[in-house]
Amino acid sequence: TGNWLWVCSVIWLAHTAHSCPHKCLCYTASKTADCKNRGFTEIPARLPPEIQILQLQNNRIWRINQNAFTATPLLKILDLSNNSLSSVAPGAFQKLRYLQVLNLTRNLIHYIENKTFSFLPHLKELDLSSNSIIRLPETFGNSTGNITLLSVKHNKLQKMERILLESLPNLKVVLFKDNPWQCNCNIFGLKLWLESFLYRGGISDGIICSAPGIRKGKDLLKVPYELFGACALRAAQAPPGSGHQQGPEQRGAEQRGPPRPGPHGEPGERGACEPKAKARPASLRHAIATVVITGVVCGVVCLMMLAAAVYGCAYAAITAKYHRDRLGPARLHGTPKEKEPLESSSA
Repeated sequence: TGNWLWVCSVIWLAHTAHSCPHKCLCYTASKTADCKNRGFTEIPARLPPEIQILQLQNNRIWRINQNAFTATPLLKILDLSNNSLSSVAPGAFQKLRYLQVLNLTRNLIHYIENKTFSFLPHLKELDLSSNSIIRLPETFGNSTGNITLLSVKHNKLQKMERILLESLPNLKVVLFKDNPWQCNCNIFGLKLWLESFLYRGGISDGIICSAPGIRKGKDLLKVPYELFGACALRAAQAPPGSGHQQGPEQRGAEQRGPPRPGPHGEPGERGACEPKAKARPASLRHAIATVVITGVVCGVVCLMMLAAAVYGCAYAAITAKYHRDRLGPARLHGTPKEKEPLESSSA
């Protein structure tokens, strides 16, 4: 009897260790743990280790401990939407090497630190929309290059580092909607990246400018390069292969803050991108080439006009000679009708 009690106790403890947390519903067939709308303030403990889908939306979770997901290494889909997260500690998800979808929408996140999503080599969809994010890092972390969908819509972003997007070479969809984008020098790199991304077949909802006032409501892609002043010149003069490194001048331009007001009271890009860039020598070469081509064309036209004039004069001279040779004898000898009056008078 004692042995049976011991065996039963072991079985009960094992079952308790792997059972579904209180308030949650676990489904073995779909390997899903349904813990939504349960009032959790932290990630629940004693989750079944075999689950692949964890639904935690509509709770009051405000923090994620470093070892919160140690017991669930097979997770593929994690839904933390509509909670109270204000920040996410770097490495909070690093145990989830098989994670494919991470939903953090409708939280209170203000910023994302560098390498927050490190060591998630299978992550494909990252949704950060409907937060209060004011800043994104230069990288989401190591082994995040397989992300195909990124959503940052409905946040408070004024700019976004081009180097971050270039670290995600497999992006297919990126959503920027409803952010207070500042369309000045700080966003010029994002404009260049977005044009290239769309050219390669990427999908995006576009970037609508919120400032400066003269560009409010305009699509960033439709803002002419000339309006960015020295920004375009600086980007054009950057050495090849420098897209993944941010130079000290670029960092300095971003740290100097908003550009100085222009003549019409709007921020001027040249103030934010000092020093002013010198005119490119290519412009002078283009001007000289234009003058040379124009001169050649004018010369050809003049030669054609001269040839036409010579031809006309020669034709007129030949025609005059022909008529003179033909009518000359007739005038000298006269016609029969002209001779009759003379003959009758002599009679």
